Amino acid sequence: MLTAFIAMAGPQQGGAGGGGFVAFLPMILIILIMYFLILRPQMKRQKDHQEMLTKVAKGDRIVTSGGLHGTILKVNEKDKTLTITAGDNIKLVVDRSAVARKVDPTKTTFGKAKS
Repeated sequence: MLTAFIAMAGPQQGGAGGGGFVAFLPMILIILIMYFLILRPQMKRQKDHQEMLTKVAKGDRIVTSGGLHGTILKVNEKDKTLTITAGDNIKLVVDRSAVARKVDPTKTTFGKAKS
């Protein structure tokens, strides 16, 4: 019986009819917040990493994305590879993009105890 009464009542009149932009405002705000908190810092980190990769040179200490620590012996621009030494008489050729970061030589000694 109640259902029949509601059906006969029809749609309700009144209320705000023009909420087009206001309805999308929360979604727009969420997208802006995601851009400034997530996407923008990630793009900046990616740009800084790419710049670091172009500036690596002979003698720099690096850590590869696999966790290998070494010192650059030779930079091959043509093949975009680096020849690094990871210890006594150990020479490895790694791709330039495998470099995760450069290491400050004053802060680490690659496994040797600091005095």
